[in-house]
Amino acid sequence: MKILLLSPQPFYQERGTTIAIDLLVRCLTDRGYSVDILTYPVGEDREYRNMTLHRARVPFAPREIKPGFSIQKIYCDVFLFLGALRLMRRNRYDLIHAVEEAGFIALFLQRLFRVPFVLDVDSSMTTQLAERFHWMRHFSSILEWLESRPARRALAVVPMCEDLAVRARRHSRGIVFVLKDVSLLDNATGAEEVEDLRLQYAIDGPILMYVGNLEEYQGIDLLLESFAMMSQARSDAHLLIIGGSDEHIDKYRRKAEVLRVGNLVHFTGRKPVANLSGYLKQSDLLVSPRTHGTNTPMKIYSYLDSGVPVLATRLPTHTQVVTENEAALVSPDAHEMAETMQSLLNDHAESARLSRNARDLIAKEHSLSSFRANVDALFVKIEERLAATS
Repeated sequence: MKILLLSPQPFYQERGTTIAIDLLVRCLTDRGYSVDILTYPVGEDREYRNMTLHRARVPFAPREIKPGFSIQKIYCDVFLFLGALRLMRRNRYDLIHAVEEAGFIALFLQRLFRVPFVLDVDSSMTTQLAERFHWMRHFSSILEWLESRPARRALAVVPMCEDLAVRARRHSRGIVFVLKDVSLLDNATGAEEVEDLRLQYAIDGPILMYVGNLEEYQGIDLLLESFAMMSQARSDAHLLIIGGSDEHIDKYRRKAEVLRVGNLVHFTGRKPVANLSGYLKQSDLLVSPRTHGTNTPMKIYSYLDSGVPVLATRLPTHTQVVTENEAALVSPDAHEMAETMQSLLNDHAESARLSRNARDLIAKEHSLSSFRANVDALFVKIEERLAATS
């Protein structure tokens, strides 16, 4: 099978959606499929057997494209569409695999070239726009209708979590298959191969850690406010924040100073995903304070696989994956989060119980081997559907 994969992201970059795409491509090429990826002109090159990487020809291309909706993304998508037209005219494809908003491109290409497509859904466009631009909530029904168009015509819809699957089932006439994200620690470097963060930042007490981008929806304001409250009782604790752009780091460093915990909060900047295991294992508590959105952050799976207790907000973004048996769940309230931080640092037995249960969950449902098995199961269904309609 020859597949055109449309990726409207900077591929490759170490962030959730592109990591998932990279894992998917490796699984597809291992199945013997030939995959052409068309993506933005931003990102690191990748080379795999049976895979060819194409980049959209974008004049005055931006050097950086942030996650979520942006004018830069729309601009690049115009040229992604033109690049897809060129590839479709030049090659014969059996299937188009479209990620997120590229589903609209695939919908047009399906009608023009009679090639079926799979819609890969990692987030809700309607939710993103309504959260970023509050006035757009008045148009939510129109946005939902628009967002549903590709799902209605797709051969298969592949959401990454159950919340998105519920939405897909309302509209899709084809296969709806949840392809869950996985822990990235299977191939990660051990703790002995990364720098000693305690030594680097002169830390004697416990370490709380956050890993990921510092966009507003991640809840970094909540995290800093909670930590500032907790530090009044545990002044020996430190917070390490791994990831984020320079702009965001400067913003939150200033906030930490205002909260009078600037000497206890350390921003490391971005670190390689390959070293993730080594960083996570140096912490005493991992925190996922996300306050907006319903899609599950990919980092939560690595958190749960680390052997370190996890504290997360009690919102669908987390609760569709974990229960209180695997993580400490709290409302997005600074006082409650601060109290739970302190409780987990003091209660080693409870922390150990959560960590054991979390690793059991990852081993059963979110390992790389389970991801490969799910990709195989999905494409068996897709091949059967293609054969039935040919």
